[in-house]
Amino acid sequence: MNHYQVIIVGGGQAGLSASYCLKEDNINHLIFDRGEIGDTWKNHRWDSFCLVTPNWQCRLPGFDYDGDDPKGFMLKDEIVDYVKRYAQSFNPPIKGNTEVYNVYKNKNESIFSIETSIGNYTADKVIIATGAYHIPNMLPISKDFPEHIIQIHSDDYKNPEQIPDGIALVVGSGQSGAQIAEDLHLAGKKVILSVGTAPRAPRIYRGKDAVEWLEEMGYYDQPIESHPDPEEARHKTNHYLTGRDRGRDIDLRKLATEGVILRGQISQVKDTTIIFQDDLEYNLDEADKTYNRILDNIDNYINKNNIDAPEGHRYEAFWKPTEENKTDLDCLKDSITSVIWSTGYKVNYNWIDFPAVFDQRGFPTYERGITEEPGLYFLGLPWLHTWGSGRFSHVAQDAKYIVEHIASCYEEVETCLNRK
Repeated sequence: MNHYQVIIVGGGQAGLSASYCLKEDNINHLIFDRGEIGDTWKNHRWDSFCLVTPNWQCRLPGFDYDGDDPKGFMLKDEIVDYVKRYAQSFNPPIKGNTEVYNVYKNKNESIFSIETSIGNYTADKVIIATGAYHIPNMLPISKDFPEHIIQIHSDDYKNPEQIPDGIALVVGSGQSGAQIAEDLHLAGKKVILSVGTAPRAPRIYRGKDAVEWLEEMGYYDQPIESHPDPEEARHKTNHYLTGRDRGRDIDLRKLATEGVILRGQISQVKDTTIIFQDDLEYNLDEADKTYNRILDNIDNYINKNNIDAPEGHRYEAFWKPTEENKTDLDCLKDSITSVIWSTGYKVNYNWIDFPAVFDQRGFPTYERGITEEPGLYFLGLPWLHTWGSGRFSHVAQDAKYIVEHIASCYEEVETCLNRK
């Protein structure tokens, strides 16, 4: 019989974390994953990809980072190995290479029906742990580029060798865009970076990685309710920095002095001409304000707690855009041969037949992952409950909370039955 107490859709770190907690509570369950364990890290990240948070923050349930470089940043293959070893540590019930086509309830039924590529299943509860990066988002303007231009999304970028000779235009300066632009630049490629509104963060400040300070200050435990704009928080671009070469800042102004061509956000394409917005200086300044605001917060914490730490210094802009950085570019005259769209992803929950639990953007609505549809949960999303939600560091907390809620439901049923 294909019935389980809980079915988890998604076998990444979130789904595995839920499975670990369910197994601890002896709750019968099954995971479906469209690929194999670690596939997203292996196949949807570029070759030089590494974590931007230190290894010590990898704290999956029952499986803290156990390597010899806690302050380092795992490379892609090491991340895959970490996730695989986690699964091996408790042997989760998982069916890989399985597509889930539909999750629904029949009329007047309380259990879920799950249609998959290997058959139909039912469950009392369903945990959706597929993340928020479903469909690579290439802006509509991509259709206006000349046909000879090679265009890929950051999801498909692997290394500089796959990019043709000529100048590569990277659109978007979030974590992926900034790191890919740097990856190409370090390989000797000519790069244009269309700079967006992403904020940036420091790497090392006053003797510690900024992540360590922020963890100590409780930032990763900040609940979504305390955010000044909770509705937008889940959709905002992450701060850019890198764990490459043992970690450092990514300073776009510095890259500009080294030959990377900076422009504002892309506006339109007419024939072979790319037109950019006049917002480069503003975007750089705003990113630096965020950077310095983080430093201010760390300083305040150090002073308030009388912590002995080396002196720190504010970032001061040493390069500013000129009129040249406002000019349009011509694909032919300026030898632009490729575009890498680092413009994020769209969510796709069309296969979940509970429209009432989604907002106008198609994003699920919930409280700490618990939806208004009885028995339906979400896990592993940004700001699910705290700033740390969805990360290796805090997904354990969210998984434990959801599984505790599930376990309490069964306890209530058992109590009622015992009273009869």
